[in-house]
Amino acid sequence: MLKLYLCAITCLCGANAWAVDLTDLERKWLDAASPVIAYANAMQLPLDVIVQPETEPQDVPIALGHEAGRCKLVLSLRGNPGAEAILAGINPSQHSILIETMAAHELGHCWRYVQGKWNNFSAGFNSMHDNSGSTRTADEQRRAKEEARREEGFADLVGLAWAEHHHPENYQQIYKWLQAHRSAQSLAGGDHDTRAWVQLVHDGKRFGTNADLFEQAGILWREGLSKL
Repeated sequence: MLKLYLCAITCLCGANAWAVDLTDLERKWLDAASPVIAYANAMQLPLDVIVQPETEPQDVPIALGHEAGRCKLVLSLRGNPGAEAILAGINPSQHSILIETMAAHELGHCWRYVQGKWNNFSAGFNSMHDNSGSTRTADEQRRAKEEARREEGFADLVGLAWAEHHHPENYQQIYKWLQAHRSAQSLAGGDHDTRAWVQLVHDGKRFGTNADLFEQAGILWREGLSKL
Protein backbone atom coordinates (compact mmCIF):
# COMPACT_ATOMS: atom_id res chain seq x y z
CA MET A 1 0.00 0.00 0.00
CA LEU A 2 1.28 3.45 -0.91
CA LYS A 3 1.46 6.08 1.79
CA LEU A 4 2.26 8.85 -0.70
CA TYR A 5 1.15 9.33 -4.26
CA LEU A 6 2.07 11.57 -7.15
CA CYS A 7 -0.13 14.18 -8.78
CA ALA A 8 -3.13 12.88 -10.65
CA ILE A 9 -4.29 13.74 -14.12
CA THR A 10 -7.80 12.45 -13.59
CA CYS A 11 -10.23 12.00 -10.72
CA LEU A 12 -12.91 9.56 -11.76
CA CYS A 13 -16.35 8.91 -10.34
CA GLY A 14 -18.84 6.34 -11.59
CA ALA A 15 -18.30 3.17 -13.55
CA ASN A 16 -17.04 3.68 -17.11
CA ALA A 17 -17.19 7.49 -16.89
CA TRP A 18 -13.56 7.78 -17.88
CA ALA A 19 -11.82 10.85 -19.25
CA VAL A 20 -11.21 11.00 -22.98
CA ASP A 21 -7.43 11.33 -22.75
CA LEU A 22 -6.85 7.94 -21.17
CA THR A 23 -4.79 5.33 -22.98
CA ASP A 24 -6.31 2.05 -24.07
CA LEU A 25 -4.42 0.28 -21.30
CA GLU A 26 -5.73 2.69 -18.67
CA ARG A 27 -9.28 2.22 -19.96
CA LYS A 28 -8.85 -1.53 -19.82
CA TRP A 29 -7.83 -1.48 -16.16
CA LEU A 30 -10.42 1.09 -15.14
CA ASP A 31 -13.24 -0.75 -16.88
CA ALA A 32 -12.17 -3.98 -15.16
CA ALA A 33 -12.00 -2.26 -11.75
CA SER A 34 -15.32 -0.42 -12.21
CA PRO A 35 -17.48 -2.96 -10.26
CA VAL A 36 -15.21 -2.50 -7.24
CA ILE A 37 -15.24 1.28 -7.59
CA ALA A 38 -19.05 1.22 -7.80
CA TYR A 39 -19.17 -0.99 -4.68
CA ALA A 40 -16.95 1.47 -2.79
CA ASN A 41 -19.20 4.34 -3.85
CA ALA A 42 -22.30 2.45 -2.70
CA MET A 43 -20.62 1.89 0.68
CA GLN A 44 -19.70 5.58 0.79
CA LEU A 45 -16.04 4.76 1.23
CA PRO A 46 -13.96 7.90 0.56
CA LEU A 47 -12.23 6.55 -2.56
CA ASP A 48 -10.67 8.68 -5.30
CA VAL A 49 -9.28 7.16 -8.49
CA ILE A 50 -5.92 8.48 -9.63
CA VAL A 51 -4.23 7.93 -13.00
CA GLN A 52 -0.58 8.89 -12.87
CA PRO A 53 0.76 10.91 -15.81
CA GLU A 54 4.26 9.56 -15.26
CA THR A 55 5.56 6.34 -13.74
CA GLU A 56 8.77 4.86 -12.42
CA PRO A 57 10.10 1.43 -13.44
CA GLN A 58 9.39 0.00 -9.98
CA ASP A 59 5.78 1.20 -9.86
CA VAL A 60 3.15 -1.50 -9.51
CA PRO A 61 0.18 -1.09 -11.87
CA ILE A 62 -2.41 -0.63 -9.14
CA ALA A 63 -1.96 0.39 -5.52
CA LEU A 64 -3.63 2.29 -2.72
CA GLY A 65 -2.53 5.49 -1.07
CA HIS A 66 -4.20 7.73 1.47
CA GLU A 67 -4.30 11.39 2.33
CA ALA A 68 -6.46 13.48 4.66
CA GLY A 69 -8.81 10.62 5.45
CA ARG A 70 -9.39 9.62 1.81
CA CYS A 71 -8.20 6.55 -0.07
CA LYS A 72 -6.46 6.95 -3.41
CA LEU A 73 -6.68 4.09 -5.89
CA VAL A 74 -3.59 4.77 -7.98
CA LEU A 75 -3.01 3.41 -11.48
CA SER A 76 0.59 3.56 -12.75
CA LEU A 77 0.29 2.27 -16.30
CA ARG A 78 1.31 5.06 -18.65
CA GLY A 79 4.86 4.57 -19.88
CA ASN A 80 5.32 1.63 -17.53
CA PRO A 81 6.87 -1.23 -19.55
CA GLY A 82 6.20 -3.74 -16.79
CA ALA A 83 2.63 -2.64 -16.17
CA GLU A 84 1.05 -5.97 -17.09
CA ALA A 85 3.84 -8.28 -16.01
CA ILE A 86 1.53 -9.58 -13.28
CA LEU A 87 -0.75 -10.90 -16.05
CA ALA A 88 2.02 -12.56 -18.06
CA GLY A 89 0.99 -15.93 -19.44
CA ILE A 90 -2.70 -15.36 -18.68
CA ASN A 91 -5.26 -15.58 -21.47
CA PRO A 92 -6.31 -11.97 -22.26
CA SER A 93 -9.94 -13.02 -21.91
CA GLN A 94 -9.24 -13.57 -18.20
CA HIS A 95 -7.45 -10.29 -17.53
CA SER A 96 -10.59 -8.44 -16.49
CA ILE A 97 -11.52 -10.69 -13.56
CA LEU A 98 -7.94 -10.68 -12.28
CA ILE A 99 -7.70 -6.88 -12.44
CA GLU A 100 -11.06 -6.72 -10.66
CA THR A 101 -9.66 -8.99 -7.94
CA MET A 102 -6.61 -6.74 -7.58
CA ALA A 103 -8.89 -3.71 -7.20
CA ALA A 104 -10.85 -5.57 -4.51
CA HIS A 105 -7.56 -6.29 -2.74
CA GLU A 106 -6.88 -2.55 -2.65
CA LEU A 107 -10.41 -1.96 -1.38
CA GLY A 108 -9.48 -4.13 1.60
CA HIS A 109 -6.62 -1.75 2.39
CA CYS A 110 -8.98 1.22 2.08
CA TRP A 111 -11.50 -0.30 4.46
CA ARG A 112 -8.83 -0.92 7.08
CA TYR A 113 -7.57 2.63 6.76
CA VAL A 114 -11.03 4.21 7.00
CA GLN A 115 -11.89 2.06 10.02
CA GLY A 116 -8.77 3.27 11.80
CA LYS A 117 -7.40 -0.25 11.91
CA TRP A 118 -4.44 0.24 9.60
CA ASN A 119 -1.28 -1.39 10.97
CA ASN A 120 -3.13 -2.84 13.97
CA PHE A 121 -3.49 -6.45 14.97
CA SER A 122 -6.96 -7.82 15.51
CA ALA A 123 -8.29 -7.59 19.06
CA GLY A 124 -6.69 -10.20 21.27
CA PHE A 125 -3.46 -10.41 19.27
CA ASN A 126 -0.10 -8.84 20.01
CA SER A 127 3.21 -8.82 18.21
CA MET A 128 4.55 -12.34 18.51
CA HIS A 129 8.15 -11.41 17.74
CA ASP A 130 9.37 -9.11 20.50
CA ASN A 131 13.07 -8.83 19.71
CA SER A 132 13.79 -6.43 22.54
CA GLY A 133 17.52 -7.02 22.19
CA SER A 134 17.67 -5.87 18.58
CA THR A 135 18.89 -2.46 17.56
CA ARG A 136 16.28 0.24 17.09
CA THR A 137 16.76 0.29 13.31
CA ALA A 138 16.44 -3.48 13.03
CA ASP A 139 13.40 -3.42 15.30
CA GLU A 140 11.75 -0.72 13.21
CA GLN A 141 12.40 -2.70 10.05
CA ARG A 142 10.96 -5.84 11.61
CA ARG A 143 7.84 -4.02 12.75
CA ALA A 144 7.31 -2.40 9.36
CA LYS A 145 7.60 -5.77 7.64
CA GLU A 146 5.24 -7.36 10.15
CA GLU A 147 2.69 -4.57 9.67
CA ALA A 148 2.86 -4.76 5.88
CA ARG A 149 2.55 -8.53 5.90
CA ARG A 150 -0.62 -8.63 7.96
CA GLU A 151 -2.19 -5.82 5.92
CA GLU A 152 -1.42 -7.70 2.70
CA GLY A 153 -2.90 -10.85 4.22
CA PHE A 154 -6.16 -9.07 5.01
CA ALA A 155 -6.31 -7.48 1.56
CA ASP A 156 -5.67 -10.81 -0.18
CA LEU A 157 -8.60 -12.30 1.72
CA VAL A 158 -10.87 -9.41 0.71
CA GLY A 159 -9.84 -9.91 -2.91
CA LEU A 160 -10.62 -13.62 -2.75
CA ALA A 161 -13.88 -13.02 -0.87
CA TRP A 162 -14.86 -10.68 -3.70
CA ALA A 163 -13.98 -13.38 -6.24
CA GLU A 164 -16.06 -15.98 -4.42
CA HIS A 165 -19.02 -13.62 -4.16
CA HIS A 166 -18.92 -12.16 -7.68
CA HIS A 167 -17.21 -14.83 -9.77
CA PRO A 168 -17.70 -18.18 -8.01
CA GLU A 169 -17.38 -20.05 -11.32
CA ASN A 170 -13.87 -18.60 -11.72
CA TYR A 171 -12.81 -18.79 -8.07
CA GLN A 172 -10.34 -21.64 -8.46
CA GLN A 173 -8.65 -19.98 -11.41
CA ILE A 174 -8.33 -16.70 -9.50
CA TYR A 175 -7.15 -18.49 -6.37
CA LYS A 176 -4.44 -20.45 -8.22
CA TRP A 177 -3.22 -17.29 -9.93
CA LEU A 178 -2.90 -15.44 -6.62
CA GLN A 179 -1.35 -18.42 -4.88
CA ALA A 180 1.27 -18.76 -7.64
CA HIS A 181 1.95 -15.03 -7.62
CA ARG A 182 2.49 -14.91 -3.86
CA SER A 183 4.65 -18.03 -3.89
CA ALA A 184 6.85 -16.57 -6.62
CA GLN A 185 7.37 -13.16 -5.01
CA SER A 186 7.43 -13.94 -1.30
CA LEU A 187 10.39 -14.57 0.91
CA ALA A 188 9.35 -16.40 4.06
CA GLY A 189 8.13 -13.79 6.52
CA GLY A 190 8.47 -11.03 3.92
CA ASP A 191 6.06 -8.17 3.26
CA HIS A 192 4.01 -10.17 0.77
CA ASP A 193 4.26 -13.58 2.39
CA THR A 194 0.50 -14.01 2.77
CA ARG A 195 0.52 -17.78 2.46
CA ALA A 196 -0.69 -18.24 6.05
CA TRP A 197 -3.96 -16.64 4.92
CA VAL A 198 -4.21 -17.73 1.30
CA GLN A 199 -3.87 -21.41 2.16
CA LEU A 200 -6.95 -21.13 4.39
CA VAL A 201 -9.28 -20.42 1.47
CA HIS A 202 -8.44 -22.99 -1.18
CA ASP A 203 -12.15 -23.70 -0.94
CA GLY A 204 -13.96 -20.41 -1.45
CA LYS A 205 -16.88 -21.71 0.60
CA ARG A 206 -14.78 -21.02 3.68
CA PHE A 207 -15.86 -17.40 3.39
CA GLY A 208 -19.38 -18.40 4.37
CA THR A 209 -22.59 -16.73 3.28
CA ASN A 210 -22.28 -13.37 5.05
CA ALA A 211 -22.55 -10.65 2.40
CA ASP A 212 -20.09 -8.38 4.25
CA LEU A 213 -16.77 -8.98 2.48
CA PHE A 214 -14.75 -7.37 5.24
CA GLU A 215 -16.34 -9.45 7.97
CA GLN A 216 -15.80 -12.59 5.90
CA ALA A 217 -12.15 -11.69 5.43
CA GLY A 218 -11.72 -10.62 9.06
CA ILE A 219 -12.75 -13.97 10.49
CA LEU A 220 -10.21 -15.82 8.38
CA TRP A 221 -7.58 -13.11 8.84
CA ARG A 222 -7.71 -13.63 12.60
CA GLU A 223 -7.38 -17.37 12.05
CA GLY A 224 -4.28 -16.75 9.94
CA LEU A 225 -2.78 -14.46 12.59
CA SER A 226 -2.96 -17.30 15.06
CA LYS A 227 -0.76 -19.40 12.79
CA LEU A 228 2.09 -16.90 12.37
